[in-house]
Amino acid sequence: MTIDLHGKNVLVTGASRGIGAAIAREVGSAGARVAVHYSGNKEAANRTVQEAGNGSMAFQADLRDPIACQRLFAEVIQQFGHVDSLVNNAGICPLAPLQDEQWIAKCDEVFAVNLRAVAILCREAVVHFREHGGGRIVNIASRAAFRGDTEDYLCYAASKGGVVSLSKSIARDFGKDDIECFVIAPGWVKTDMAKEALEQYGEAALLEGVALRRLTEPMDISPMVAFLLSGLADHATGTTIDINAASYVH
Repeated sequence: MTIDLHGKNVLVTGASRGIGAAIAREVGSAGARVAVHYSGNKEAANRTVQEAGNGSMAFQADLRDPIACQRLFAEVIQQFGHVDSLVNNAGICPLAPLQDEQWIAKCDEVFAVNLRAVAILCREAVVHFREHGGGRIVNIASRAAFRGDTEDYLCYAASKGGVVSLSKSIARDFGKDDIECFVIAPGWVKTDMAKEALEQYGEAALLEGVALRRLTEPMDISPMVAFLLSGLADHATGTTIDINAASYVH
């Protein structure tokens, strides 16, 4: 089976590195033109653009700012003409134990990036899709949305739970507008975002409970995103696909 995304425009947030960069490369290899969103690392974003090919472009936005989220989507439409699919991958996962004096500020930032920005971009996408014959959304959540997490990641888990609920609502209410919405829920993925946890706990600790021999990597997630965007799984809209090496099964 060949995934064919030729002629499709796909916005991938947080695509300068890690899971987002792998997704951009994957959908680019399937023929899509990719809007590579990045926050601060323009050089890395430009590398992803080159790897994705097909006239892909980089777009900067600070997703902590709701106006910047709206502007991002508008700029992609301005450059590409239309968007066929949105992949909300960008997220942050700071260590935030309860005794941390910056706990409230850290949680505010987590909710802003991981949930509010996702909601805003989904809103922009749904409005756009309803005017242009439909579209597909893939939101990257986490196993933490379902099983919870440790003290250090209370707000992270809560933000990802919100992403799952948001996605289900979009799938249920906009299906007859030919809009499909899916969730992917990884566990720990070996990326720069996990670096703080890897340094804090060690890779052996993160491997506890993982059924396979290694931590999940970005390349383990990106093919599923391309598949969901292809239209071959539209009747799975609203579903969550766990890619966590059986570290949480529900």
